[in-house]
Amino acid sequence: MIIGIIGGGQLAKMMVLAGYPMGQEFIILDPSPDAAAGRVAKQIIGAYDDPVKLRELADAVDVITFDFENVPADAVRELAKWVPVFPNAHALEIAQDRNSEKQLFAQLGMATAPYRIVDSLSDLERAIHELGLPAILKTRRMGYDGKGQQIIRNAQHASEAWHNIGEQPAILEGFVAFDNEVSLIAVRGRNGEHACYPLVQNVHKNGILNISTAPYENSELQTQAENFAARLVKELDYVGVIAVEFFVHNKQLIANEMAPRVHNTGHWTIEGASVSQFENHLRAITGLPLGDTEAHSYAAMINFISTLPNAEDVLRISGCHFHDYGKAPRPGRKLGHATLRASTPAKLQEKIAAIKEIVQLGD
Repeated sequence: MIIGIIGGGQLAKMMVLAGYPMGQEFIILDPSPDAAAGRVAKQIIGAYDDPVKLRELADAVDVITFDFENVPADAVRELAKWVPVFPNAHALEIAQDRNSEKQLFAQLGMATAPYRIVDSLSDLERAIHELGLPAILKTRRMGYDGKGQQIIRNAQHASEAWHNIGEQPAILEGFVAFDNEVSLIAVRGRNGEHACYPLVQNVHKNGILNISTAPYENSELQTQAENFAARLVKELDYVGVIAVEFFVHNKQLIANEMAPRVHNTGHWTIEGASVSQFENHLRAITGLPLGDTEAHSYAAMINFISTLPNAEDVLRISGCHFHDYGKAPRPGRKLGHATLRASTPAKLQEKIAAIKEIVQLGD
C-alpha cells in the first residue's frame, strides 16, 4: 500500500520508518526541499494547498494522512473526494480552533479551564475582569510549542499582550493550579476498534515539551482519560492516532487540548511500548488490526531542543536510544530526542538525570 503524508517533518519521518517493515510505501507533500521525511521517502515539493500538487499526491497513493494540525482543512476535504484521508477534515477543523475544541470538550462532559473569547482589546479587558489574573492569552489558531501565547499577570499589560499575539482572534484562559500535566495517546481504526496507551506525565520548558515519562500510574485517572477518549473518537468518527493533553487538578482531569496526529508525548512508545504510536497510526488508517498498546517497561522521552548532544555520550547509557531528525539547528527547534527504558521508576529517574547532565537541560 502507498501512503501519502501531508507534511514532511520528523513525525512523518518516524511514520515512514515504522511503515517500511509492514511493506508500506510513502510519498510526502511538503514545500521544503530539505524536509526531514524527504530523506526516507519520495517527496512532492509543493504548498499544502496547491491544487495541482494535491491532485498529484492523490493520484499516486491509496490513503492520505498528515503530520501536523495546521494543514488547510479545505485541502483535506478536497483530497477526500479522490482518496481516503484520515483523520477527517472535521476533526482537523475542531483542533485548529481553540474555541471549537473547548466547546467539543464541554459537550462530551470533560471539564476545561475557564475561558473567554477575545476578539478585541476591550474583550480582553472584560475577560480579565471576569476571570482574574494571572491568565494566558492564546490565539485561537496556529499556536503550538508556546507560540501565539502571552501570560498576563498585570492588567496594565493587556494592551501589550494583545499586540504581541498580532491582535487576532483569541481566548483568555484562566490559570489552573494543576498538580501535573499528563497526556493520553489513543488510536481508532477504520472499523471502529480503538485502544489507548498509558497516561504519561509531561514537563515543559519555555512552552516546549521537555520530558515525558510513562506510565503515569493512576488507575482512576487512566479510566477517566480512556472514557473521554472513547467518546471523543466516536463523536469525531476519528481514524488514526489522537493525543489529548490534560491538567491533573484535585484528582480530576481537566482537558487542555487535542492534537489529531501522532504526537511528541507518544515518542516513548517507539522503544517503550509493544507497538509504537507510529505503527498503530498506520495500522489504523490502512485498515489493519491495531497493535498492543501496553508499556513493557518504565520509559521516558527527552527532547533535544536547539542543539543535539553527542550521540556517543547518550548511547553509553544503557537502555537509551538516540533519534536524530536530520534538521538544521536553530533556537527553539526540536532536533531529536532520546528514549530511555528501565525496570523501575527509580532507575528511570537515574537515567533521566544522566541525560539531563549531557544535554544540560537543568530543572
